[in-house]
Amino acid sequence: MIPRLLRRLLRLGCVVVIVLVVLGAVAALLSSDVRYVLRGAVAEAGILWRRRPIVEVVGDSATDRATREKLLLVIAARAYAADSLRLAVGETFTTYSTVDRDTLVLVLSASRRDRLAAYTWSYPIVGRVPYKGFFDFALAAREAKRLQRAGLDTYVRPSDAFSTLGWFNDPLLSTVVGEDSVELAATVIHEVTHNTLFVRGHVDFNESFATFVGYRGAEAFFRSRGQTRLADRAAARWRDEVRLSRFYGVLVDRLNVLYVSGMSGPALEAAREQLFRQSADELAGPLEPTFETIDARRLARRPLNNAVVLAVQVYLTRLGEFDQVLAASGDLRTVIARIVSRAGSGGDPWAALAGSLEGS
Repeated sequence: MIPRLLRRLLRLGCVVVIVLVVLGAVAALLSSDVRYVLRGAVAEAGILWRRRPIVEVVGDSATDRATREKLLLVIAARAYAADSLRLAVGETFTTYSTVDRDTLVLVLSASRRDRLAAYTWSYPIVGRVPYKGFFDFALAAREAKRLQRAGLDTYVRPSDAFSTLGWFNDPLLSTVVGEDSVELAATVIHEVTHNTLFVRGHVDFNESFATFVGYRGAEAFFRSRGQTRLADRAAARWRDEVRLSRFYGVLVDRLNVLYVSGMSGPALEAAREQLFRQSADELAGPLEPTFETIDARRLARRPLNNAVVLAVQVYLTRLGEFDQVLAASGDLRTVIARIVSRAGSGGDPWAALAGSLEGS
């Protein structure tokens, strides 16, 4: 998900798109924040301009067979999310838009080096969030270097999907259609989950809940269609997400112990690098055989720092607790409704999740 202010600017319609294009010509005269918003708004305006109804693309003889099959899967997964899971799908993923590159947007995260403290950006409506999206990849690199010079850890990663929380018709992007069937169905259900529940100021809960609903929903979707192989793969992928949640949870605990130890300077830098190496070795070594769908050795080769850990944790926080609620109830739709009702009523959504377990 990328800063949603960029998309909400477009709700005023095509006139705003035209105005933004004009404003883009004079953006160099404006502040960096305004230029950022304008670049993002103009880029997304292009995406929205190219969108076509999915049913129209499916019926187009020029559409290749592979794309048509993926789009039909999206239609079915979306219908399942609405009818069986009672998710607020709205108009999300009823249109399709092509993107002329493999990666839609780069997402930047940052953190202090001496503690797990995410650098955050503030946006109207959604509040403070621990990431910033860039359609301009060079700008993302420059911003990451600026934060590094300020002494922060940084992490830049690609993203191929987003949600506008139902504010307007989110198109399905060609960057997403390239995913395998399980990931595609999980992505569709994940993103429409954001339309159903969004707790301001709790990005970790929002994303972790959507991860749970996405994969568990994909499993239920494929089972309802008699596609056992795909359902089993979705279930295995979810189990791997829970395993990763535990792995990063342990790493977070170890880092927190280190950062409150009183160590500082070069000694702290050496100790944290050793801890990152040990964790990577565990992932590629004794933990590797436990994963069913993830290449743990490849994952272990990814550089680790505080920003990486915090960015990953946004999607993997306390996943096992969602599974506990499901195990106690046995019905995904009931669990979703219960969590949405309790977490959406205000207060700490994690406390509401615990209450869902106690009330199961």
